[in-house]
Amino acid sequence: MELRLRELREDNDLTQENCAKIAYISKNSYIRYENGERVAPIDTIEKFALFYNTLIDYITGLTDEKNLIQEAKKFIFI
Repeated sequence: MELRLRELREDNDLTQENCAKIAYISKNSYIRYENGERVAPIDTIEKFALFYNTLIDYITGLTDEKNLIQEAKKFIFI
């Protein structure tokens, strides 16, 4: 998960401080999540997923698909 948080932050040209503000957490907490020293609670992961318009499963490493629309198409049977 920590690699995904860093990747999303860097892809969006954000600082660790910006990300802490997005999730309403301290900068030190965010740094610990990004460094893998602590596991972010689900409500914090949810805030990042909404902000980045991606899946919680992507952030947690359960899928490699970060695009919501592409992931949803896997379940549409035509």
